Amino acid sequence: MKHLRYFVAVATERSFTRGAERLNMAQPPLSRRIHEMEEELGTKLFDREARPLALTATGQLFYEQAIQVIQRAELSTAEQKPATVAE
Repeated sequence: MKHLRYFVAVATERSFTRGAERLNMAQPPLSRRIHEMEEELGTKLFDREARPLALTATGQLFYEQAIQVIQRAELSTAEQKPATVAE
């Protein structure tokens, strides 16, 4: 989940620097995590030559799916919280 949140922050901000600021972390470790994710997936998610930063076609699909996964996880977590019982 953490890596998905990293990816979404960079994709939303269209910048590694602003994504790192949004996540309250340094930019180099964030860049490494995204690179590791791309290596694991076997594809590039960002067109790093574009300014501002742009998603590749695969990156766009991955972004849409990542948003859904994060939303579902948050919803699931909220549903798991016990309801308070009125006395």
